[in-house]
Amino acid sequence: MSKDKNKFDLFLFGRVLALARPYKLIFATAGVLAVVLAPLGIARPYLIQRMVDDYIFVGDIPGLTRIAMLILIVLLVESVLRYVFIFSTRWLGQSVIRDLRVRVFQHLTSLKLQYFDRTAIGTATTRTINDIETINTVFSQGIITIIADLLSLVAVLGIMFYTSWKLTLICLVTMPFLMIATYVFKEKVKKSFQQVRTQIQRMNAFLQERITGMRIVQIFNAEGAEMKRFRTINREYTKANLDAILYYAVFFPVVDIIAAASLGLMVWWGAQDVIRAGGVTLGALVAFPIYLNMLFRPIRMLADKFNTLQMGLVAAERVFDVLDTDEQIEDKGTLKKEKLKGLVEFDKVWFAYIDEDWILKDLSFTIEPGKTMAIIGSTGSGKTTIINILNRFYEIQKGAIRIDGEPLPMYNLEALRQRIAIVLQDVFLFGGSVFENITLRNDNITREQVIEAAKMIGAHPFIEKLPGGYDYQVMERGATLSMGQRQLISFVRALVFDPDILILDEATSSVDPETESVIQYAIETLIKKRTSIIIAHRLSTIRHADNILVLEKGKKVEFGPHEELLKNENGRYRELYEMQFLQEAEPS
Repeated sequence: MSKDKNKFDLFLFGRVLALARPYKLIFATAGVLAVVLAPLGIARPYLIQRMVDDYIFVGDIPGLTRIAMLILIVLLVESVLRYVFIFSTRWLGQSVIRDLRVRVFQHLTSLKLQYFDRTAIGTATTRTINDIETINTVFSQGIITIIADLLSLVAVLGIMFYTSWKLTLICLVTMPFLMIATYVFKEKVKKSFQQVRTQIQRMNAFLQERITGMRIVQIFNAEGAEMKRFRTINREYTKANLDAILYYAVFFPVVDIIAAASLGLMVWWGAQDVIRAGGVTLGALVAFPIYLNMLFRPIRMLADKFNTLQMGLVAAERVFDVLDTDEQIEDKGTLKKEKLKGLVEFDKVWFAYIDEDWILKDLSFTIEPGKTMAIIGSTGSGKTTIINILNRFYEIQKGAIRIDGEPLPMYNLEALRQRIAIVLQDVFLFGGSVFENITLRNDNITREQVIEAAKMIGAHPFIEKLPGGYDYQVMERGATLSMGQRQLISFVRALVFDPDILILDEATSSVDPETESVIQYAIETLIKKRTSIIIAHRLSTIRHADNILVLEKGKKVEFGPHEELLKNENGRYRELYEMQFLQEAEPS
């Protein structure tokens, strides 16, 4: 469908059907029921015809009773089988999309961060929720029900020709008009549905971004401008839906008119034939309106169902685009260490996020086990990038990174990240309790371990004061907690996982001086006997590091302890120290 949206993509269709492979028994059951229901559906009008011709006119009351009971039995059997058919197709669709959601989410969590750098969160959300939900219709309202309707059409036409070929031909006089109306409707609705899907994606992306950034919207008094943009998107989304509604509102009355015309022709001609005793029986004349309804209803619904199938395939293509995104971190490493010594080596590392726009250039340094290295540099110098590549969120293009003498790719990715903890400047907390945010729902971490870690960090007193203590429900992103409180929770989280390598990314840059003293104590507790990398601007955090790496435009310009770097009067560290940290320095 990617090459031509107007053509039915058999390969894509086969790929969607393959999703039902774990439920092939239910799929086969629904298929068998579709075949059984076709002849069963036409049994009732046929029996009604026989009732009129063979029993009512001859006054056979016992026979009439028997055939009435038979009609009732057929009706009950058909109702039960149709219930099973509808339930099985819906159950199949829901089961498929349940599995697909898990598969897509699992795939998303394994992708490189580069994918999320260029993909709007709203777009990813649409793929995972709306598009996957649309795929459900391929099974619940698509292929199996289309087959059932086609079989029903064949069965109805067969019994109509068998009953009276003349009446059948009269009824089919209006069929060309119905086919034309159906084709026009199918094409128009397909285009409108595609537009609806596009507008849903736009709206989801817009809303997610604005809700997440609502603080900025309000700070800069941009509510009016954003409301104007939302009204435009909302109007276009509404228009796309109204276009689809318009086509439905026109199509179904047109079909009803054509069906009524066909019925009128049939009654007009059939009644004359009955009066003339020309071969059409009264029973056939009674049964034919039922046949006509059974003929026109599937034809009317087929166009809609085929469009539903098409839209399901369009949504499937979007979802498969995500699943086919081959941007996963290659995880072929087998090395799993329960404990790392913490020797970190960067050996002539080159890295770029895009092509050869190098962020890090020929970078080399070593951090000895248990030592602390601070990184400083101007914005864009590559400080945070070092963290990203050390955790293999991104892959380097040249050089090598080694931990305990082993190249990073040699390590199992999950095992490696279990031994490295990061405390970010912008702490992210999930909706849930404080305890769950610290353990990240890891069942191996007990409440006693969490409390002990909180006491070591100095976070226990403030957590105990919260309503419910460790069971206090944190709002999304920790909105009800202060920056310092969120930071302390992130420190407890890092400590409770007992990492061998600790990374602090400007963890004190956004807190007040009073809270900083508590956090400084937490930092000292965390880095004790651990290999640590600290990105910070405050002197209290940097000056006690064993070594300080000074970056400039991705290059190492200086490396060494605080006192040694200060001795270089023309050095970059001395320059930054005098500009940024001189006021915080203790008197000599």
